[in-house]
Amino acid sequence: MAEIKSTMDMVMERAARMAARSVGEPDSQESERAGMRLAAEYISHTLDDLGQALAGQAATEQMAVRKGMAQALMRNILLPRNETLMATSLRSMQGLLEMERSAGDMVAICAELKQILEQYTQHKEQIRKQLEDAVRAQLDQKLGEQGSPAGSRMSIDPAMHPMFQKEWVRMKADLDQQYNQALDQRKDMLLERFS
Repeated sequence: MAEIKSTMDMVMERAARMAARSVGEPDSQESERAGMRLAAEYISHTLDDLGQALAGQAATEQMAVRKGMAQALMRNILLPRNETLMATSLRSMQGLLEMERSAGDMVAICAELKQILEQYTQHKEQIRKQLEDAVRAQLDQKLGEQGSPAGSRMSIDPAMHPMFQKEWVRMKADLDQQYNQALDQRKDMLLERFS
């Protein structure tokens, strides 16, 4: 029984030493989470200057906080399905620049990201219009062959037709994949800076 107690005492002493060591060292995961929270506050406009918030962190925690901020900001750079997502992406890029105090290569990469997001929106609208025109022409032709009067054919909304929906889902998925690849390449370049 004495051996068990001495082994138990050794385990407890070791656990106490490990706990004492961990109190002196900042938890990098907790610091990363703190960085993510700061980035979320920045994106939601409750924090004005991300660079200043980073500078206000303890020197021993700054790298982990910075990494957490960068991860959260990059997760919010997305293909814009609407104006809100575009604004969030732009705010996230601005936050990255504030963290780096607008370093030259960061400015260039963020400018490329912005251009990709803008091109995506334009390209998506262009493809949708072309598809609508093509479906409208096909439906017009079919109705014309069936003998429908020209006036009734003009009121057709091609976007409501199942043929349009099926083709639009396929085309948009291809477009999203193409643009997500371009975004991911730029985001990987940025992430390397913060790792």
